[in-house]
Amino acid sequence: MERRRLEADAAAAGRRVDAWLADCLEDVTRSAAARLLEEGQVTCGGRPLAKNYRLRGGEQVEVALPDPAPVDVVPQDIPLDVVYEDDDVIVVDKPKGLVVHPAPGHPDGTLVNALLHHCGDSLSGIGGELRPGIVHRIDRDTSGLIIAAKNDFAHQKLASQLQDHTLARIYRCIVVGTLREDSGTVDAPIGRHPVDRKKMAVVADGRNAVTHWSVLERFPGYTYVECRLETGRTHQIRVHMASISHPILGDTVYGAKKPVPGLQGQCLHAAGLRFLHPRTGELVELWCDLPEEFQVQLRKLENRR
Repeated sequence: MERRRLEADAAAAGRRVDAWLADCLEDVTRSAAARLLEEGQVTCGGRPLAKNYRLRGGEQVEVALPDPAPVDVVPQDIPLDVVYEDDDVIVVDKPKGLVVHPAPGHPDGTLVNALLHHCGDSLSGIGGELRPGIVHRIDRDTSGLIIAAKNDFAHQKLASQLQDHTLARIYRCIVVGTLREDSGTVDAPIGRHPVDRKKMAVVADGRNAVTHWSVLERFPGYTYVECRLETGRTHQIRVHMASISHPILGDTVYGAKKPVPGLQGQCLHAAGLRFLHPRTGELVELWCDLPEEFQVQLRKLENRR
């Protein structure tokens, strides 16, 4: 069992400990944090904390995380576009339509199944039996770079970089409407939609979420944008851009319900990845090309000028 020590700073004062833990631990959801609290695995000064405990600031909190479950997902020979690989990490350019890890409705045919075939036993177990090696996720209909860890040492190092933002994820997208400013930041908490539980939304009691954006090019009625994630919440860029009235082109969940001809899902691509190598500490910066259907949409917009 892994034990982590966390300190609640002044900004955490007044927050429920389960919500705070979910923000501090990237791989732990709020419901998972609540279970840890109910099981007495979260203590302060040796005493278990209740899940509704509100922090005062300054507490030293110890969390006991369960050992990872053994990996037993079936390897499958699914083609991978490997951008970078060594003994510690592998970076793949994920195509649209490929689910990252097994989940209800998608028991196999995922990136994890492909990685298990490609890497054999060389994947970390920290993500559990359904997410071996997975450090961060990309939506099914979002393409681009995703990094996986080949051992627990690399996974822990990369997870720490997600926390301190030294692991940078750069996305490109086309949004509906013309952004007036050249750059900006959306700092708005994200949680489950209060009515439609299959969707996410900006909600007052959600998890902290920050997206930085900058304009790459403007077209009549649309804007080509680069987004940089400070946090990595579910559907974060899609929710944040929709929250400022600029949903992503093709996003039928958070934007227009009618699909865009020639476009599968949202026009969102994880184009860049920057991290410190977990073993050497050297900076690794990787980029991948926009998928053809994304480039087609850009050409269409250029022709409308």
